[in-house]
Amino acid sequence: MAEVLLSSVQKRFGSVNVIHGLDLHIPDGEFVALVGPSGCGKSTLLRMIAGLENVTQGSIRIGGRDVTDLDPKDRDIAMVFQNYALYPHMTVAVNMGFSLEHRGRPKAEIAERVRWAAEILGLSQLLDRYPRQLSGGQRQRVAMGRAIVRDPQVFLFDEPLSNLDAKLRILMRGEIKGLHQRLKTTTVYVTHDQVEAMTMADRIVVLNAGRVEQVGTPLELFDRPANQFVAGFIGSPAMNFIPGRCTAQGFETQGALLPLDAGAIAAHAGRGATCGIRPEHFELCAAGEGAAAQVSVVEPLGSDTQLSLRLGDAQVIALFHERLDVVPGDVVHLRPKAGMVHLFDADGLRLE
Repeated sequence: MAEVLLSSVQKRFGSVNVIHGLDLHIPDGEFVALVGPSGCGKSTLLRMIAGLENVTQGSIRIGGRDVTDLDPKDRDIAMVFQNYALYPHMTVAVNMGFSLEHRGRPKAEIAERVRWAAEILGLSQLLDRYPRQLSGGQRQRVAMGRAIVRDPQVFLFDEPLSNLDAKLRILMRGEIKGLHQRLKTTTVYVTHDQVEAMTMADRIVVLNAGRVEQVGTPLELFDRPANQFVAGFIGSPAMNFIPGRCTAQGFETQGALLPLDAGAIAAHAGRGATCGIRPEHFELCAAGEGAAAQVSVVEPLGSDTQLSLRLGDAQVIALFHERLDVVPGDVVHLRPKAGMVHLFDADGLRLE
């Protein structure tokens, strides 16, 4: 196990700068998820840590050792890819032990480490099978086993669950998290799925256009996003953003007035802002206690109900943990739950 330290890391492809002087410290044993939209640089950053992409400028240290210019094989890392990258002509056991065999390790040691990893991952009964005889989840376990047997200082995961169906992704999320809790190896995990990041990581790094927007625990990013980008990226369904103005009576948007805590807007009365409210932080209220909203779409989700509503000139999503007897065209009255409103300035930065 080891800490990972990135200092002023840049990456350019020709004249295009895709990583802009990025600094990041990942402590020993931590599980960190890199998230962001497509093209934000998260996979490029992971590949630079792995040594699969050169660093244009800056340095990368693993376990206190400068690995910036070292080959991947010399960095003491193990990477799990999106497409499994298994050898089709090799059995599970041979696939898992191949890297150790390539390094000339004794056969008895290879067999012992393969048995150990197979037991952890529930692969003991599959060691004689070939990849074509395995399900997608089993293949992913084999890819993880191949990484585990090397006992690396750092695990790198590049969107390892994106090829699996929804049910299997949830299962494998739990398995990877459990694996980390058992081995406590420093882990860097790239995903486009913020739900994966929220449920698995100790800390999340939100990237946008090659820059770090915010680093924090899942709940820190959810409860106190530093800016509108992070607020909109973290959370599912996504946060609603309503443009308008803070007043002494509440938040005024075109055609509606949302009542807010007096303390939330006291310092910003008269100021233009964007009000951020998560769908699950709306509550129904009586007429006169909230803003009138017209129902556009009703989506029953079993014990929950999700509504698309027209609130003044804004379209918002509201999620209620109950069954509602409403139809499109009905008018309901909404207000934000106390203390659950986020305000952002014209530059998208959080207003305290």
